[in-house]
Amino acid sequence: MFLGALIDAGCPVAAIEEPLVGLPDPVTLTVKQVTRGGLRGTLVKVTGPEGGPRHRSYTDLASIMSVLPLPADLRQQAEAVLRRLAAAEAAVHGVPVEQVHFHELGGLDTIADIVGTVSGLRYLGVKRLTCSPFPLSHGRVDTAHGPLPVPPPAVMQLLRGVPTRPLDLEGETVTPTGAALAVSISEGYGLPPPMILRTVAYGAGSKDFPEAPNLVRLLLGDSPEEPSGLPPGRLASDDLVLLETNIDDMNPELQPALLTALFTAGALDAWLTPIVMKKGRPALLVAALTPPDRAEAVTTAFLEHSTTFGVRVLPCARRCLGRERRQIETPWGPVAVKVGLLDDRPITASPEYEDCARLAAEQGVPVKRVYAAALGQAQELLC
Repeated sequence: MFLGALIDAGCPVAAIEEPLVGLPDPVTLTVKQVTRGGLRGTLVKVTGPEGGPRHRSYTDLASIMSVLPLPADLRQQAEAVLRRLAAAEAAVHGVPVEQVHFHELGGLDTIADIVGTVSGLRYLGVKRLTCSPFPLSHGRVDTAHGPLPVPPPAVMQLLRGVPTRPLDLEGETVTPTGAALAVSISEGYGLPPPMILRTVAYGAGSKDFPEAPNLVRLLLGDSPEEPSGLPPGRLASDDLVLLETNIDDMNPELQPALLTALFTAGALDAWLTPIVMKKGRPALLVAALTPPDRAEAVTTAFLEHSTTFGVRVLPCARRCLGRERRQIETPWGPVAVKVGLLDDRPITASPEYEDCARLAAEQGVPVKRVYAAALGQAQELLC
């Protein structure tokens, strides 16, 4: 449901799938639009290959997670969620953490949920996350250990000291993985903080309860402070850091790897510009735009993956259109569209290339045909 909400909010599926390429058995994310209680939401199903291991231990999953292509801080965050989940399971079963086993897709679905969620939040630029009180329902749920009461014991272990509210609904509304993620990445609980609301997104669960919509709602917004003096809400504002260096002694074959390292470390954008340095030497200006909290990691990537001895650090800010994610239909399937808003008025729209490329590969048609059709549909969303 978290993955569904993130994709519904505008995170491309590729941004969630990319960090999972190092899994020992590949998993597939299937995304579709559904209704729950009469409301629309995005449902994500994680599937794996037939015949793989049916369960793995916590130590197995921790080892797998340690080699995934993640920035260091995201890896630490994901590992902390997995440890918290394993510790809760160990406590309720009375076994050491190392003996905890994860079932379903051999635990790879758990990794996909955790890594995908922290990666999706990073892609969307979420700097602070708060959570409403957890809705605790009743009933029983079938597990690998037999039927257990709802909420499951591991959920109750994870929610100690956390606000909850009763929900008169028979069925599971909070899962152990969902609880571990929410309590690990939330900075607080209760009412939403003050914000200029930009996006309302919904992630759907697999069940459709008659008592209430089985949806998790994600609200994305900006801090109400507007440092530039422009009218509130007209444009989004970010404080950023521009890192750059001049290089005249680096093998050109290493340049793509440098850009990859900068993006992996958290750069929002990175680029190479040909320049001429002293003594008429041809050289490159390598630059990266990054949030302040990623500047140190991106600087390290500069130093480790290039020949430079130093990096210039320049504070800057950007003003950008508000964004929302919509979905249009093409003859080959649905494509997500990023819509740019000015004063809540859509003025530009761009199809997600990854969706177009995926449909083109599935249907055996050129990407340009899918993209052109999607772009034509996207233009109809504009005022």
